[in-house]
Amino acid sequence: MTDVSVPFRKASRLATQSVSEILRIGARAAEMRKAGLPVIVLGAGEPDFDTPPNVVEAAYAAMKAGETKYTALDGTPALKAAIIAKFRRDNGLEFTAREVTVCAGAKQVIFNALMATLDPGDEVIIPTPYWTTYSAMVDIAGGRAITIPCGAEAGFRLTAEQLEAAITPKTRWLMLNSPSNPSGAAYRPEDYQPLLEVLERHPQVWLMSDEIYEHIVYDGFRPVTPAALAPWVRARTLIVNGVSKAYAMTGWRIGYGAGPAELIAAMAVVQSQSTSNPCSIAQAAAVEALNGPQDYIAERTESFRERRDLVVDALNAVPGITCRRPEGAFYAFASCAGLIGAHTPDGQVIDSDRALCSWLLETAHVAMVPGAAFGLSPYFRVSYATSKADLTEAMARVTAACATLVRQG
Repeated sequence: MTDVSVPFRKASRLATQSVSEILRIGARAAEMRKAGLPVIVLGAGEPDFDTPPNVVEAAYAAMKAGETKYTALDGTPALKAAIIAKFRRDNGLEFTAREVTVCAGAKQVIFNALMATLDPGDEVIIPTPYWTTYSAMVDIAGGRAITIPCGAEAGFRLTAEQLEAAITPKTRWLMLNSPSNPSGAAYRPEDYQPLLEVLERHPQVWLMSDEIYEHIVYDGFRPVTPAALAPWVRARTLIVNGVSKAYAMTGWRIGYGAGPAELIAAMAVVQSQSTSNPCSIAQAAAVEALNGPQDYIAERTESFRERRDLVVDALNAVPGITCRRPEGAFYAFASCAGLIGAHTPDGQVIDSDRALCSWLLETAHVAMVPGAAFGLSPYFRVSYATSKADLTEAMARVTAACATLVRQG
């Protein structure tokens, strides 16, 4: 019989896309662990705490009550009401149910918005370092990601001058993430204000504000959503949030967005032809997370703060590494510029942040993510959402390994 098959051809929209580098590093670390090596993974973007018991009980109760059917397309009335109450309580904003959407994670909120608004060639401004998925989703949606480097010297924050220079007639969105993954940097009202003045002069540009780490902040920092700073900003802003980080519910896959009703309706069209409603049981759990006790968030954040200080202090003590102390999230984003060009004991040249992270994984058995994965080099990201014991051991290994490098000059 003649073979009439033809080679698989993937869509051109995926030509520049691949599986996340973070996942590839995690897979290599898993291989090493399986081989018996004591690898410490500092790449995970999720809290190491368990989902609170009252949230788990709410899910169980929902299952027992038969809440296992399809729900409303973009969120149950109960969950939308809880989200509306959250914005009123935490952000001083009023939304209606028509201005709220619930998705299978905050990632889907962003994806739906981009698919609902971008035409081929439309531009999205993204400050770097950024969460790697941002630019990938823009590309898949047919847009063009315009990345702007924002280094430690600027506090990893975008400036008004940079924004003004990047805007063109094709610009559709500015994406901001505060507190940020991977840098942990956060914007204060005085940081937002110059950016908003630029946006006011360019009414075609909307703001996508990713606030998923909103409740994980330190040293008295008070998070603010830019949508609360002026009525016209709210009318052009999509707020992205979810229960994954603050409530340790990454696997439950519930994210939500709030913005103008016309945008939310367009996003619902996209969701209706992809996933339809988010998991009914996870939605019931999210209602309890948002409406239930909130005191444990501060307790867990204090634990993150202690770990932040442990990691940042240790990294800053390593010659060739400098690390800014972040305002929020659970990541440290350290510069390794002082180690670029160094030689390992076996003669390997550390010519990039990727080379450094690869070498540290293979020799010190510590898995971290290079800044190149987030659009800014030479840096690396450390997730301190793990135990103090592991963090202490990991930092000791990194310190010892870097001490063996022969630096230039």
